[in-house]
Amino acid sequence: MTKIPMTAEGYQALDEEMKNLKSVERPAVIQAISEAREHGDLSENAEYHAAKERQGWIEGRLAEIEDKLARAQVIDVSKLDGDTVKFGATVTVVDEDTDTESVYKIVGEDEADVKAGKISITSPIARAMINKEIGDVIEVNAPGGLKSYEILNVEWI
Repeated sequence: MTKIPMTAEGYQALDEEMKNLKSVERPAVIQAISEAREHGDLSENAEYHAAKERQGWIEGRLAEIEDKLARAQVIDVSKLDGDTVKFGATVTVVDEDTDTESVYKIVGEDEADVKAGKISITSPIARAMINKEIGDVIEVNAPGGLKSYEILNVEWI
């Protein structure tokens, strides 16, 4: 069984999503199915089919979350340190072409949110940064071509 690395915040977010699906979404869709059944002929009942489809999505998502939580390897970032980039590090890089600085936190796949500066451990830029140190230059194959970044700082926030 393959472990899934994630931060404590990521684990908590998945756990909260699971609780919401079980305590709010699932009862609501059961109620919607019950109401749609009262309208009669199920073969032409759009509300019934939509509610059944939603129920299938909820059950599938619950199974996916439960699997991920069971295989989670929660990494406590506060106990990590050093200048080498690893999972959980917050890394400041500068684009060598544009001199634009960016800050990325390397997180698990489910936690990734580029707008919030969180990138997945499986993303090309994160994979290029792993095991590199401050001052190292990394090259990333981006959609627009090869990009070079210099690692300016590694923090453990």
